[in-house]
Amino acid sequence: QVQLVESGGGLVQAGGSLRLSCAASGGTVSSYAMAWFRQAPGKEREFVAAMPWTGGLTYYGDSVRGRFTISRDNAKNTVYLQMNSLRSEDTAVYYCAARKRTIYNSNTYKTGPYDNWGQGTQVTVSS
Repeated sequence: QVQLVESGGGLVQAGGSLRLSCAASGGTVSSYAMAWFRQAPGKEREFVAAMPWTGGLTYYGDSVRGRFTISRDNAKNTVYLQMNSLRSEDTAVYYCAARKRTIYNSNTYKTGPYDNWGQGTQVTVSS
C-alpha cells in the first residue's frame, strides 16, 4: 500500500500561487493514477485534478481548469499541484489520492474510488 503525505499548503492572498506536493512511499507514483481533491468546511469533497499512471493526459474540475496544473516527478516519487490565480473559494483542505487498479472510464478519474489517501494540507486564500 502506498502512503501519501501532502505538503505546501498555507495562507496566500487572492491572486497568488501555491504549489502542493504529494510524496509517496511504499509504492511508485508511476504505477498509480494520481489525483487531488479538496474539501471546504460544510461542503462535499470536490474533484480538483487527476492524471493516469502513464502520464500525458490530465483531468481538471471545472472550477480550477486553466488555473491549476497537476504534474508528477517519477524520480522523486512525487505529484504536484501548481495553483495559480487563487481565489477565496479555493480555500479548503487538499487531499492527494492514488489508485492502482486500471481505470477503463475516464469519468472514474473524477469520481473514484481511489484506494489511498493522504492526510490533507490546508490552503487558505484571503481576499
